[in-house]
Amino acid sequence: MSQTRILALVGSLRTGSINRQLAEAAAQTAPEGAQVEIYEGLADIPFYNEDIDVPGQVPAAAESLRAAVAAADALVLFVPEYNGTIPAVLKNAIDWASRPYGAGSIKGKPVAVISASISQNAAKWAHGDTVKAVGVAGGAVVESAHLHFGTIGQRFAEAHPRDDAEALTQLAAAVRDLVVSARESVNA
Repeated sequence: MSQTRILALVGSLRTGSINRQLAEAAAQTAPEGAQVEIYEGLADIPFYNEDIDVPGQVPAAAESLRAAVAAADALVLFVPEYNGTIPAVLKNAIDWASRPYGAGSIKGKPVAVISASISQNAAKWAHGDTVKAVGVAGGAVVESAHLHFGTIGQRFAEAHPRDDAEALTQLAAAVRDLVVSARESVNA
């Protein structure tokens, strides 16, 4: 069996982002035969604009994202909540991956959504908006691989999520479910 490649997109660009730390911890939990790679470069992608999404004019950063999504067997999105919804950088990545219309690199790709917020709400609004955007974009949302982390400012204030046994267990289960879905998708 070949290696299952999971691409992680982190919706926070902040260096010390707990969502990024959750992605790092998730990468650590990948089962044998699977790899989670955190995508770098979302900040470099211009906002989606159909005027520049034409052959020969697509920005290199957008082409790079599309190629990375196409090469992955599945995606895991780490979603903070900005003003009650999905961060623009993550929505923009979904928009670029959804094109060209009907044939975007996200089409049919298994996708897990992991949300985290300083609030008790655990970014559930942003989570819901992300699930909706992914579904409309053509991604195959894997419900069993979803997670919500609330009050992360308190929970992970003193330690990285990789040092939180419960978080690692939850992340490992989500990654495992995503890997199973990806392998089923390949074998279908």
